Amino acid sequence: MIIFSNNFVEVTEENNKVFLKTMQPNYQLKDFDQVLRKYPRIRLTNFALLKRTLEKETVQPAEIGQWLPVIELEISKDQMSASISINESAEKVQDHQQDILQSLDDLLLKNNINHGIQEIDINKLITGKSYSIAEGTYPEKGADAKVTYLEIPERKPIIHEDGKADYFEMNFIFEIKEGDWLGEKIPPQPGIDGINIFGESVPAPFGDDVPLQYDSEAAREVVENGKIVLYASKTGAVENQNGLLTVKNHLVIDGDVGIGTGDIQFDGSVSIKGTVNSGFSVRATGDISVESPEGITGAKLLKSESGDIYIKNGVFGLGETEVEAGGSIFVKHVNDANLFARNEIVIGSYALGSYLVANTILLDERNGKLIGGKAVAKNTIITAVSGNRLERRTELIIESLSKQEAYDKIQEKAAQLKATREDTLQLTIKVNEVNKHKSNLNRQQLNNLKMLQQELEKKKLLCEQMDQEVQQLMLDVKNIGKEEIFVVKEAHPGTYIQIGKKSSILNKSTQGRFKIEFGELNV
Repeated sequence: MIIFSNNFVEVTEENNKVFLKTMQPNYQLKDFDQVLRKYPRIRLTNFALLKRTLEKETVQPAEIGQWLPVIELEISKDQMSASISINESAEKVQDHQQDILQSLDDLLLKNNINHGIQEIDINKLITGKSYSIAEGTYPEKGADAKVTYLEIPERKPIIHEDGKADYFEMNFIFEIKEGDWLGEKIPPQPGIDGINIFGESVPAPFGDDVPLQYDSEAAREVVENGKIVLYASKTGAVENQNGLLTVKNHLVIDGDVGIGTGDIQFDGSVSIKGTVNSGFSVRATGDISVESPEGITGAKLLKSESGDIYIKNGVFGLGETEVEAGGSIFVKHVNDANLFARNEIVIGSYALGSYLVANTILLDERNGKLIGGKAVAKNTIITAVSGNRLERRTELIIESLSKQEAYDKIQEKAAQLKATREDTLQLTIKVNEVNKHKSNLNRQQLNNLKMLQQELEKKKLLCEQMDQEVQQLMLDVKNIGKEEIFVVKEAHPGTYIQIGKKSSILNKSTQGRFKIEFGELNV
Protein backbone atom coordinates (compact mmCIF):
# COMPACT_ATOMS: atom_id res chain seq x y z
CA MET A 1 0.00 0.00 0.00
CA ILE A 2 1.31 3.41 -1.01
CA ILE A 3 1.05 5.87 1.90
CA PHE A 4 2.67 8.89 0.24
CA SER A 5 4.35 9.61 -3.11
CA ASN A 6 5.81 12.56 -5.02
CA ASN A 7 8.63 13.10 -7.57
CA PHE A 8 11.28 12.55 -4.88
CA VAL A 9 10.11 9.78 -2.58
CA GLU A 10 7.62 7.02 -2.18
CA VAL A 11 6.48 5.76 1.25
CA THR A 12 4.77 2.37 1.32
CA GLU A 13 3.41 -0.10 3.87
CA GLU A 14 3.65 -3.87 3.86
CA ASN A 15 2.85 -6.21 6.79
CA ASN A 16 2.73 -3.19 9.13
CA LYS A 17 6.23 -2.15 8.11
CA VAL A 18 7.00 1.23 6.51
CA PHE A 19 9.43 1.46 3.56
CA LEU A 20 11.04 4.44 1.83
CA LYS A 21 12.20 4.59 -1.78
CA THR A 22 14.04 7.65 -3.17
CA MET A 23 13.62 8.54 -6.85
CA GLN A 24 15.58 11.81 -6.67
CA PRO A 25 18.30 12.44 -4.05
CA ASN A 26 18.54 15.19 -1.44
CA TYR A 27 14.92 15.34 -0.35
CA GLN A 28 15.02 17.63 2.71
CA LEU A 29 14.46 16.20 6.19
CA LYS A 30 12.21 19.13 7.10
CA ASP A 31 9.99 18.28 4.13
CA PHE A 32 9.85 14.61 5.13
CA ASP A 33 8.92 15.70 8.66
CA GLN A 34 5.72 17.14 7.19
CA VAL A 35 4.93 13.70 5.80
CA LEU A 36 5.33 12.17 9.26
CA ARG A 37 3.03 14.81 10.77
CA LYS A 38 0.38 14.16 8.13
CA TYR A 39 0.51 10.42 8.70
CA PRO A 40 0.84 9.86 12.50
CA ARG A 41 0.43 6.11 11.99
CA ILE A 42 4.08 6.09 10.86
CA ARG A 43 6.43 5.41 13.78
CA LEU A 44 10.02 6.07 12.72
CA THR A 45 12.42 3.36 13.97
CA ASN A 46 15.64 4.02 12.00
CA PHE A 47 16.47 7.71 11.66
CA ALA A 48 20.03 7.10 10.43
CA LEU A 49 18.78 4.88 7.61
CA LEU A 50 16.12 7.47 6.74
CA LYS A 51 18.78 10.19 6.46
CA ARG A 52 21.04 8.06 4.25
CA THR A 53 18.15 7.00 2.01
CA LEU A 54 17.06 10.59 1.39
CA GLU A 55 20.58 11.56 0.30
CA LYS A 56 20.73 9.26 -2.74
CA GLU A 57 18.56 7.48 -5.30
CA THR A 58 17.68 3.94 -4.17
CA VAL A 59 16.89 0.79 -6.09
CA GLN A 60 15.31 -1.14 -3.24
CA PRO A 61 13.00 0.40 -0.61
CA ALA A 62 14.53 0.76 2.90
CA GLU A 63 12.61 -0.19 6.06
CA ILE A 64 12.43 2.95 8.21
CA GLY A 65 9.54 2.36 10.61
CA GLN A 66 6.28 0.74 11.67
CA TRP A 67 2.70 1.25 10.51
CA LEU A 68 0.68 1.64 13.67
CA PRO A 69 -2.94 0.59 14.09
CA VAL A 70 -5.55 3.34 14.21
CA ILE A 71 -6.10 2.52 17.89
CA GLU A 72 -3.25 1.24 20.04
CA LEU A 73 -4.16 -0.70 23.20
CA GLU A 74 -1.86 -1.16 26.22
CA ILE A 75 -2.74 -3.46 29.13
CA SER A 76 -0.94 -3.10 32.47
CA LYS A 77 1.08 -6.02 33.82
CA ASP A 78 -1.28 -6.47 36.75
CA GLN A 79 -4.26 -6.53 34.33
CA MET A 80 -5.97 -3.85 36.42
CA SER A 81 -5.96 -1.11 33.79
CA ALA A 82 -5.83 -0.49 30.06
CA SER A 83 -5.18 2.59 27.97
CA ILE A 84 -5.53 3.55 24.33
CA SER A 85 -3.88 6.04 22.01
CA ILE A 86 -5.22 7.22 18.63
CA ASN A 87 -2.71 7.23 15.78
CA GLU A 88 -4.78 9.09 13.21
CA SER A 89 -4.84 12.78 12.44
CA ALA A 90 -7.51 14.92 14.09
CA GLU A 91 -9.20 15.46 10.74
CA LYS A 92 -9.57 11.74 10.04
CA VAL A 93 -10.84 11.14 13.57
CA GLN A 94 -13.56 13.74 13.10
CA ASP A 95 -14.48 12.38 9.68
CA HIS A 96 -14.67 8.75 10.85
CA GLN A 97 -15.97 8.97 14.40
CA GLN A 98 -18.40 6.08 14.22
CA ASP A 99 -15.89 3.80 12.53
CA ILE A 100 -13.29 4.56 15.23
CA LEU A 101 -15.77 3.98 18.04
CA GLN A 102 -16.79 0.68 16.48
CA SER A 103 -13.12 -0.29 16.10
CA LEU A 104 -12.60 0.50 19.77
CA ASP A 105 -15.51 -1.74 20.79
CA ASP A 106 -14.15 -4.52 18.59
CA LEU A 107 -10.68 -4.11 20.10
CA LEU A 108 -12.02 -4.40 23.66
CA LEU A 109 -14.10 -7.42 22.73
CA LYS A 110 -11.17 -9.09 20.99
CA ASN A 111 -9.01 -8.67 24.13
CA ASN A 112 -11.81 -9.82 26.48
CA ILE A 113 -11.88 -6.48 28.34
CA ASN A 114 -15.32 -6.26 29.90
CA HIS A 115 -14.98 -4.65 33.37
CA GLY A 116 -14.51 -1.02 34.38
CA ILE A 117 -14.74 0.32 30.82
CA GLN A 118 -14.39 4.13 30.74
CA GLU A 119 -16.31 6.49 28.49
CA ILE A 120 -14.27 8.29 25.85
CA ASP A 121 -15.15 11.71 24.41
CA ILE A 122 -13.88 11.25 20.87
CA ASN A 123 -14.10 15.00 20.22
CA LYS A 124 -11.42 15.64 22.82
CA LEU A 125 -8.93 12.98 21.72
CA ILE A 126 -5.44 14.21 20.91
CA THR A 127 -3.37 12.17 18.46
CA GLY A 128 -0.66 10.13 20.18
CA LYS A 129 -1.83 10.87 23.71
CA SER A 130 -2.68 7.99 26.07
CA TYR A 131 -6.18 7.71 27.60
CA SER A 132 -7.52 5.32 30.20
CA ILE A 133 -10.11 2.99 28.70
CA ALA A 134 -10.63 0.47 31.51
CA GLU A 135 -9.97 0.40 35.28
CA GLY A 136 -10.36 -2.71 37.38
CA THR A 137 -11.80 -2.71 40.88
CA TYR A 138 -8.83 -3.00 43.21
CA PRO A 139 -9.04 -5.42 46.13
CA GLU A 140 -9.33 -3.91 49.60
CA LYS A 141 -6.86 -5.18 52.18
CA GLY A 142 -8.43 -6.57 55.33
CA ALA A 143 -8.20 -4.82 58.68
CA ASP A 144 -4.91 -5.36 60.53
CA ALA A 145 -4.87 -7.33 63.74
CA LYS A 146 -5.75 -5.15 66.72
CA VAL A 147 -4.02 -5.73 70.04
CA THR A 148 -5.20 -4.25 73.35
CA TYR A 149 -3.34 -4.66 76.63
CA LEU A 150 -4.21 -4.05 80.25
CA GLU A 151 -3.36 -0.44 80.96
CA ILE A 152 -0.56 -0.29 83.53
CA PRO A 153 -0.59 2.99 85.48
CA GLU A 154 2.36 5.18 84.61
CA ARG A 155 4.86 5.79 87.37
CA LYS A 156 4.59 9.51 87.85
CA PRO A 157 3.33 11.93 90.49
CA ILE A 158 -0.40 12.16 90.92
CA ILE A 159 -1.52 15.64 89.85
CA HIS A 160 -4.03 17.10 92.29
CA GLU A 161 -6.72 19.64 91.49
CA ASP A 162 -4.56 22.51 92.72
CA GLY A 163 -1.96 21.56 90.11
CA LYS A 164 0.61 20.52 92.67
CA ALA A 165 2.44 17.23 92.36
CA ASP A 166 2.85 14.80 95.21
CA TYR A 167 5.81 12.64 94.21
CA PHE A 168 5.07 10.17 96.95
CA GLU A 169 1.52 9.05 96.17
CA MET A 170 2.37 6.95 93.17
CA ASN A 171 0.90 4.12 91.14
CA PHE A 172 3.84 1.85 91.85
CA ILE A 173 3.35 -1.92 92.01
CA PHE A 174 0.27 -2.99 90.05
CA GLU A 175 -0.84 -6.41 91.28
CA ILE A 176 -3.14 -8.79 89.41
CA LYS A 177 -4.60 -12.20 90.25
CA GLU A 178 -4.25 -15.47 88.38
CA GLY A 179 -6.88 -15.57 85.64
CA ASP A 180 -7.13 -11.77 85.33
CA TRP A 181 -7.50 -10.30 81.84
CA LEU A 182 -4.18 -8.99 80.49
CA GLY A 183 -5.02 -8.25 76.91
CA GLU A 184 -6.58 -9.50 73.69
CA LYS A 185 -6.08 -9.61 69.96
CA ILE A 186 -8.64 -9.35 67.19
CA PRO A 187 -6.98 -11.40 64.39
CA PRO A 188 -6.35 -9.86 60.97
CA GLN A 189 -9.49 -9.79 58.84
CA PRO A 190 -10.04 -10.89 55.22
CA GLY A 191 -10.29 -8.14 52.67
CA ILE A 192 -12.73 -7.51 49.82
CA ASP A 193 -11.77 -9.17 46.52
CA GLY A 194 -11.27 -7.02 43.48
CA ILE A 195 -12.03 -7.54 39.76
CA ASN A 196 -9.54 -7.05 36.93
CA ILE A 197 -10.42 -5.60 33.52
CA PHE A 198 -11.15 -9.12 32.23
CA GLY A 199 -13.86 -9.59 34.87
CA GLU A 200 -11.71 -12.04 36.86
CA SER A 201 -11.63 -12.05 40.63
CA VAL A 202 -8.49 -10.62 42.30
CA PRO A 203 -7.95 -12.03 45.80
CA ALA A 204 -7.68 -9.46 48.57
CA PRO A 205 -4.86 -9.77 51.10
CA PHE A 206 -5.59 -10.33 54.77
CA GLY A 207 -4.66 -7.54 57.16
CA ASP A 208 -1.22 -7.60 58.76
CA ASP A 209 -0.84 -9.73 61.84
CA VAL A 210 0.50 -8.34 65.12
CA PRO A 211 1.85 -10.76 67.74
CA LEU A 212 0.83 -10.58 71.38
CA GLN A 213 3.97 -9.63 73.26
CA TYR A 214 4.07 -11.42 76.60
CA ASP A 215 6.12 -13.73 78.79
CA SER A 216 4.84 -17.25 78.08
CA GLU A 217 5.37 -18.24 81.72
CA ALA A 218 3.27 -15.33 82.95
CA ALA A 219 0.23 -15.57 80.67
CA ARG A 220 -1.76 -17.92 78.43
CA GLU A 221 -3.84 -17.48 75.29
CA VAL A 222 -7.51 -18.51 75.03
CA VAL A 223 -9.64 -18.22 71.88
CA GLU A 224 -12.99 -16.62 72.72
CA ASN A 225 -15.62 -15.22 70.33
CA GLY A 226 -13.16 -14.87 67.50
CA LYS A 227 -10.57 -13.15 69.69
CA ILE A 228 -7.34 -14.36 71.26
CA VAL A 229 -7.59 -13.39 74.92
CA LEU A 230 -4.61 -13.20 77.26
CA TYR A 231 -5.06 -14.29 80.89
CA ALA A 232 -2.56 -14.19 83.75
CA SER A 233 -1.11 -17.60 84.60
CA LYS A 234 -0.21 -16.49 88.13
CA THR A 235 -0.76 -13.84 90.73
CA GLY A 236 1.87 -11.14 90.88
CA ALA A 237 2.98 -7.68 89.80
CA VAL A 238 2.28 -6.97 86.15
CA GLU A 239 4.94 -5.04 84.25
CA ASN A 240 5.82 -4.03 80.73
CA GLN A 241 9.45 -5.06 80.47
CA ASN A 242 11.12 -3.90 77.26
CA GLY A 243 7.81 -4.19 75.41
CA LEU A 244 7.03 -7.63 76.87
CA LEU A 245 4.06 -8.02 79.21
CA THR A 246 5.12 -10.07 82.22
CA VAL A 247 3.91 -10.97 85.70
CA LYS A 248 6.60 -10.94 88.36
CA ASN A 249 6.40 -12.72 91.70
CA HIS A 250 5.11 -10.30 94.32
CA LEU A 251 5.82 -10.56 98.04
CA VAL A 252 3.63 -8.44 100.30
CA ILE A 253 4.81 -7.83 103.87
CA ASP A 254 1.93 -6.44 105.90
CA GLY A 255 4.15 -5.03 108.66
CA ASP A 256 7.82 -4.16 109.10
CA VAL A 257 10.98 -5.88 107.94
CA GLY A 258 12.78 -6.61 111.17
CA ILE A 259 13.33 -9.31 113.76
CA GLY A 260 10.07 -11.02 112.84
CA THR A 261 10.97 -11.41 109.17
CA GLY A 262 14.74 -11.23 109.08
CA ASP A 263 16.45 -9.87 105.98
CA ILE A 264 14.40 -10.24 102.80
CA GLN A 265 15.79 -11.69 99.58
CA PHE A 266 13.18 -12.28 96.87
CA ASP A 267 12.99 -13.08 93.15
CA GLY A 268 10.33 -10.59 92.15
CA SER A 269 8.78 -7.42 93.57
CA VAL A 270 8.38 -6.63 97.26
CA SER A 271 5.73 -4.38 98.87
CA ILE A 272 6.37 -3.46 102.50
CA LYS A 273 3.34 -1.93 104.22
CA GLY A 274 5.47 -0.90 107.20
CA THR A 275 9.13 0.10 107.36
CA VAL A 276 12.56 -1.51 107.21
CA ASN A 277 14.05 -1.46 110.67
CA SER A 278 17.59 -0.40 111.55
CA GLY A 279 20.25 -2.87 110.43
CA PHE A 280 17.98 -4.94 108.15
CA SER A 281 18.15 -5.39 104.39
CA VAL A 282 15.78 -6.02 101.49
CA ARG A 283 17.05 -7.42 98.21
CA ALA A 284 14.78 -8.10 95.22
CA THR A 285 15.11 -8.67 91.49
CA GLY A 286 12.04 -6.50 90.87
CA ASP A 287 10.55 -3.37 92.40
CA ILE A 288 10.62 -2.51 96.09
CA SER A 289 8.11 -0.21 97.78
CA VAL A 290 8.15 0.95 101.40
CA GLU A 291 4.80 2.51 102.25
CA SER A 292 5.19 3.50 105.89
CA PRO A 293 4.47 7.22 106.48
CA GLU A 294 7.51 7.16 108.78
CA GLY A 295 9.92 6.21 105.99
CA ILE A 296 12.99 4.19 107.01
CA THR A 297 15.65 4.84 109.64
CA GLY A 298 19.05 3.16 109.78
CA ALA A 299 18.18 0.29 107.43
CA LYS A 300 21.29 -1.37 106.02
CA LEU A 301 20.42 -1.97 102.36
CA LEU A 302 17.54 -1.75 99.91
CA LYS A 303 18.57 -3.18 96.56
CA SER A 304 16.56 -3.85 93.39
CA GLU A 305 18.53 -5.58 90.65
CA SER A 306 16.42 -4.44 87.71
CA GLY A 307 13.44 -2.52 89.11
CA ASP A 308 12.56 0.75 90.83
CA ILE A 309 12.51 1.60 94.53
CA TYR A 310 9.75 3.74 96.04
CA ILE A 311 9.96 5.05 99.61
CA LYS A 312 6.77 6.89 100.42
CA ASN A 313 8.35 9.07 103.06
CA GLY A 314 12.01 9.71 103.77
CA VAL A 315 15.28 7.92 104.43
CA PHE A 316 17.11 8.68 107.67
CA GLY A 317 20.31 6.85 106.86
CA LEU A 318 22.36 7.58 110.00
CA GLY A 319 25.38 7.20 107.74
CA GLU A 320 24.55 3.49 107.28
CA THR A 321 21.77 3.15 104.70
CA GLU A 322 22.34 2.33 101.05
CA VAL A 323 19.55 2.31 98.44
CA GLU A 324 20.45 0.83 95.06
CA ALA A 325 18.10 0.46 92.07
CA GLY A 326 18.57 -1.07 88.63
CA GLY A 327 15.89 1.42 87.55
CA SER A 328 14.91 4.60 89.42
CA ILE A 329 14.52 5.72 93.04
CA PHE A 330 11.56 7.81 94.28
CA VAL A 331 11.81 9.21 97.80
CA LYS A 332 10.40 12.18 99.72
CA HIS A 333 13.61 13.19 101.49
CA VAL A 334 17.07 11.78 102.24
CA ASN A 335 19.27 12.30 105.32
CA ASP A 336 22.82 10.91 105.56
CA ALA A 337 22.30 8.03 103.11
CA ASN A 338 23.79 6.73 99.87
CA LEU A 339 21.50 6.36 96.85
CA PHE A 340 22.52 4.74 93.56
CA ALA A 341 20.17 4.44 90.55
CA ARG A 342 20.81 3.44 86.96
CA ASN A 343 18.11 5.82 85.72
CA GLU A 344 16.70 8.59 87.92
CA ILE A 345 16.72 9.68 91.53
CA VAL A 346 13.57 11.72 92.21
CA ILE A 347 13.42 13.57 95.55
CA GLY A 348 10.37 15.58 96.53
CA SER A 349 11.71 17.69 99.38
CA TYR A 350 15.43 17.64 100.25
CA ALA A 351 18.68 15.68 100.40
CA LEU A 352 20.89 16.44 103.38
CA GLY A 353 24.46 15.21 103.73
CA SER A 354 23.87 12.34 101.27
CA TYR A 355 25.70 10.76 98.36
CA LEU A 356 23.52 10.50 95.23
CA VAL A 357 24.54 8.81 91.98
CA ALA A 358 22.24 8.42 88.95
CA ASN A 359 21.82 9.20 85.29
CA THR A 360 19.53 12.11 86.24
CA ILE A 361 18.89 13.65 89.69
CA LEU A 362 15.65 15.59 90.08
CA LEU A 363 14.41 17.55 93.08
CA ASP A 364 11.19 19.54 93.22
CA GLU A 365 11.81 22.76 91.26
CA ARG A 366 9.78 24.85 93.71
CA ASN A 367 11.03 23.63 97.08
CA GLY A 368 13.70 20.95 96.56
CA LYS A 369 16.99 21.45 98.42
CA LEU A 370 20.40 19.80 98.04
CA ILE A 371 22.35 20.62 101.21
CA GLY A 372 25.78 19.13 101.84
CA GLY A 373 26.95 15.83 100.44
CA LYS A 374 27.48 15.05 96.80
CA ALA A 375 25.15 14.60 93.80
CA VAL A 376 26.73 12.89 90.79
CA ALA A 377 24.79 12.51 87.53
CA LYS A 378 25.56 11.72 83.91
CA ASN A 379 23.13 14.13 82.26
CA THR A 380 21.13 16.46 84.48
CA ILE A 381 20.78 17.74 88.04
CA ILE A 382 17.78 19.92 88.90
CA THR A 383 17.04 21.48 92.29
CA ALA A 384 15.41 24.64 93.58
CA VAL A 385 18.21 25.35 96.08
CA SER A 386 21.76 24.13 96.61
CA GLY A 387 23.79 24.61 99.80
CA ASN A 388 22.62 26.88 102.64
CA ARG A 389 23.30 30.23 104.29
CA LEU A 390 26.10 28.68 106.34
CA GLU A 391 27.88 27.99 103.03
CA ARG A 392 27.95 24.24 103.63
CA ARG A 393 29.93 22.60 100.83
CA THR A 394 27.52 20.94 98.43
CA GLU A 395 28.87 19.19 95.36
CA LEU A 396 26.88 19.06 92.12
CA ILE A 397 28.78 17.00 89.56
CA ILE A 398 28.09 15.88 86.00
CA GLU A 399 30.49 13.07 85.07
CA SER A 400 30.38 13.36 81.30
CA LEU A 401 32.61 11.40 78.95
CA SER A 402 34.20 12.57 75.74
CA LYS A 403 32.73 10.96 72.65
CA GLN A 404 35.83 8.84 72.13
CA GLU A 405 35.75 7.63 75.75
CA ALA A 406 32.07 6.80 75.35
CA TYR A 407 32.67 4.88 72.09
CA ASP A 408 35.53 2.93 73.70
CA LYS A 409 33.29 2.03 76.62
CA ILE A 410 30.47 0.95 74.29
CA GLN A 411 32.85 -1.35 72.40
CA GLU A 412 34.12 -2.83 75.64
CA LYS A 413 30.60 -3.46 76.97
CA ALA A 414 29.42 -4.81 73.61
CA ALA A 415 32.29 -7.31 73.57
CA GLN A 416 31.38 -8.43 77.11
CA LEU A 417 27.73 -8.76 76.08
CA LYS A 418 28.65 -10.85 73.04
CA ALA A 419 30.73 -13.23 75.16
CA THR A 420 27.95 -13.55 77.74
CA ARG A 421 25.40 -14.28 75.02
CA GLU A 422 27.66 -17.03 73.68
CA ASP A 423 27.87 -18.53 77.19
CA THR A 424 24.08 -18.29 77.49
CA LEU A 425 23.58 -20.04 74.15
CA GLN A 426 25.89 -22.90 75.10
CA LEU A 427 24.20 -23.25 78.49
CA THR A 428 20.76 -23.24 76.82
CA ILE A 429 21.85 -26.05 74.48
CA LYS A 430 23.15 -28.02 77.46
CA VAL A 431 19.94 -27.55 79.48
CA ASN A 432 17.77 -28.54 76.51
CA GLU A 433 19.84 -31.67 75.93
CA VAL A 434 19.56 -32.74 79.57
CA ASN A 435 15.82 -31.99 79.56
CA LYS A 436 15.33 -34.58 76.82
CA HIS A 437 16.32 -37.28 79.31
CA LYS A 438 14.69 -35.72 82.37
CA SER A 439 12.41 -38.72 83.01
CA ASN A 440 15.47 -40.98 83.38
CA LEU A 441 17.44 -38.76 85.78
CA ASN A 442 18.09 -39.67 89.41
CA ARG A 443 17.71 -37.20 92.28
CA GLN A 444 21.29 -35.92 92.14
CA GLN A 445 21.06 -35.41 88.38
CA LEU A 446 17.76 -33.56 88.77
CA ASN A 447 19.40 -31.28 91.32
CA ASN A 448 22.24 -30.65 88.87
CA LEU A 449 19.68 -29.82 86.18
CA LYS A 450 17.98 -27.37 88.51
CA MET A 451 21.31 -25.69 89.23
CA LEU A 452 21.98 -25.44 85.49
CA GLN A 453 18.58 -23.84 84.93
CA GLN A 454 19.21 -21.34 87.72
CA GLU A 455 22.59 -20.51 86.22
CA LEU A 456 20.92 -20.03 82.82
CA GLU A 457 18.39 -17.60 84.31
CA LYS A 458 21.23 -15.63 85.91
CA LYS A 459 23.02 -15.46 82.56
CA LYS A 460 19.85 -14.26 80.83
CA LEU A 461 19.36 -11.56 83.46
CA LEU A 462 22.99 -10.52 83.09
CA CYS A 463 22.57 -10.26 79.31
CA GLU A 464 19.51 -8.09 79.80
CA GLN A 465 21.35 -5.80 82.22
CA MET A 466 24.40 -5.52 79.97
CA ASP A 467 22.20 -4.78 76.96
CA GLN A 468 20.52 -1.98 78.92
CA GLU A 469 23.96 -0.62 79.82
CA VAL A 470 24.98 -0.55 76.15
CA GLN A 471 21.71 1.15 75.19
CA GLN A 472 22.22 3.73 77.95
CA LEU A 473 25.77 4.41 76.80
CA MET A 474 24.53 4.95 73.26
CA LEU A 475 21.94 7.40 74.60
CA ASP A 476 24.66 9.12 76.63
CA VAL A 477 26.67 9.67 73.44
CA LYS A 478 23.70 11.50 71.91
CA ASN A 479 23.49 13.72 74.98
CA ILE A 480 27.17 14.63 75.14
CA GLY A 481 27.39 18.41 75.14
CA LYS A 482 23.83 18.82 76.48
CA GLU A 483 24.64 18.17 80.16
CA GLU A 484 23.50 20.80 82.63
CA ILE A 485 22.98 21.62 86.31
CA PHE A 486 19.86 23.74 86.90
CA VAL A 487 19.48 25.55 90.22
CA VAL A 488 16.10 27.21 89.88
CA LYS A 489 16.03 29.57 92.87
CA GLU A 490 19.38 29.91 94.66
CA ALA A 491 22.82 28.33 94.64
CA HIS A 492 24.47 29.42 97.87
CA PRO A 493 28.17 30.16 98.24
CA GLY A 494 30.05 26.95 98.93
CA THR A 495 28.25 25.12 96.12
CA TYR A 496 30.78 23.20 94.02
CA ILE A 497 29.82 22.93 90.33
CA GLN A 498 31.55 20.44 88.02
CA ILE A 499 30.72 19.35 84.48
CA GLY A 500 33.22 16.99 82.90
CA LYS A 501 36.69 18.31 83.74
CA LYS A 502 35.56 21.91 84.29
CA SER A 503 34.69 23.03 87.85
CA SER A 504 34.13 26.04 90.07
CA ILE A 505 33.16 26.87 93.67
CA LEU A 506 30.58 29.61 94.00
CA ASN A 507 31.59 32.56 96.20
CA LYS A 508 28.30 34.37 95.95
CA SER A 509 24.62 33.47 95.62
CA THR A 510 23.42 32.85 92.09
CA GLN A 511 20.97 30.70 90.14
CA GLY A 512 20.36 29.43 86.62
CA ARG A 513 21.52 26.78 84.20
CA PHE A 514 25.17 25.76 84.45
CA LYS A 515 26.65 24.12 81.37
CA ILE A 516 29.72 24.02 79.15
CA GLU A 517 29.70 26.89 76.65
CA PHE A 518 32.55 27.38 74.16
CA GLY A 519 34.61 24.84 76.11
CA GLU A 520 34.23 26.57 79.48
CA LEU A 521 31.87 26.30 82.47
CA ASN A 522 29.49 29.28 82.40
CA VAL A 523 29.70 30.08 86.12
